[in-house]
Amino acid sequence: MNKRTYPRNYRLMTDSPLDRILKKTLEDYKLSRSEKRVLQRTLEELGADAQQRAFFRSRAFELARVEMIDPQSHGVLDWLEAVVKALDASELNDSPTIHSEAYFSPGDNCPGAITGLLNRTQKCVDICVFTITDDRISDSIIETRNRGVEVRIISDNDKAADFGSDIRRFESVGVQVVIDQSEYHMHHKFAIFDRRITLTGSYNWTRSAAEFNEENILVTHDPHVARRFQEEFDRLWYKLRQ
Repeated sequence: MNKRTYPRNYRLMTDSPLDRILKKTLEDYKLSRSEKRVLQRTLEELGADAQQRAFFRSRAFELARVEMIDPQSHGVLDWLEAVVKALDASELNDSPTIHSEAYFSPGDNCPGAITGLLNRTQKCVDICVFTITDDRISDSIIETRNRGVEVRIISDNDKAADFGSDIRRFESVGVQVVIDQSEYHMHHKFAIFDRRITLTGSYNWTRSAAEFNEENILVTHDPHVARRFQEEFDRLWYKLRQ
């Protein structure tokens, strides 16, 4: 008989919030829509990789196997099918818990989205933007840094020297800044908040963009998107610091 192998953190995983949710939903042998959303959101917050998702699917079968001892538990198979579907990685990618918002200028929607995210950031924010001249946003960046949040900024050398640019202001108060020194433009406009929320779009962080330009911002909570943008930010950060 093959010996079953468990992940190294098996004990921790069987006492995890997701494991407790599985046990709770099994009580009535049903997985409601709200319970499904909670389960998928918890899986996302745990940052479960493919191996861990496979473990939780096996764990669901293990819990169901125990319940099947009870002759009244005919509904457990329906519960099991619903749980396995909810834990499936392809379904997780389409999960309604991964939501996005779109904002447009002219108007205050775009700067409001940026400052709102800055105000809610708890640990770190990485900003990679062609130019920053809107004092409302700059004040919020500095306030975020003064709350103890780690702030890193990448910007373009040509725009850093423009009238109204706040790049030197950031440096003067201790915000970490690196500048692209090539003959080409560092033309990105994106930011990652707490390594999990991504903001991107055509919008430059300027007053003219807010007041006159037709621009856009997309904010997404998709962890896969955040990971890709974080990788690109880190690549540029260490390249430009050399």
